[in-house]
Amino acid sequence: MDVQALAQRVAPALDELGLECLGIEWVPGRGEGLLRLYIDREGEQPVTVDDCEAASREVSALLDVDDPIAGHYVLEVSSPGIDRPLFNAGQFARFIGEEAKVTLKLPRDGRRRLRGCIVEVEGERIRMEVDGAAFDLRHDEIESARLVPDWESLGYTSRPKPGKGASKNTHKHKH
Repeated sequence: MDVQALAQRVAPALDELGLECLGIEWVPGRGEGLLRLYIDREGEQPVTVDDCEAASREVSALLDVDDPIAGHYVLEVSSPGIDRPLFNAGQFARFIGEEAKVTLKLPRDGRRRLRGCIVEVEGERIRMEVDGAAFDLRHDEIESARLVPDWESLGYTSRPKPGKGASKNTHKHKH
């Protein structure tokens, strides 16, 4: 499945709701897959459960017409939460100075998992500081990436349960 093409397909419908499609993840499963759609709202307004429900209705209707996915699947619409996934170089650029965890598609220097500060983004090239050294990579080398929340600055003395701060709405589709 081409999740990039699907993200571009649903973007205009979300745009009409004042929402942005950050990216889509496809998690195949036995008998039923999971299509996870991350949305955001422009400006400082957080994504609400109502936003997730509205996005779910719009995207569900669009997917019912286009029918790009064979078989049964669950559509989950979610805000990015505080451990926000990063789907493209432009999203990395919005968080220069922040810490991120990155999993590479193929190992580099014997490593697939990196954790470091986002230092600079030029086009598709991302520079991170990993273990005190500069590490340059292209976005197409990345399998997945997420911001690492600074729990102390968020006011937590101990780490909260996963999913804290995220809104989501799950919708089952049977095709």
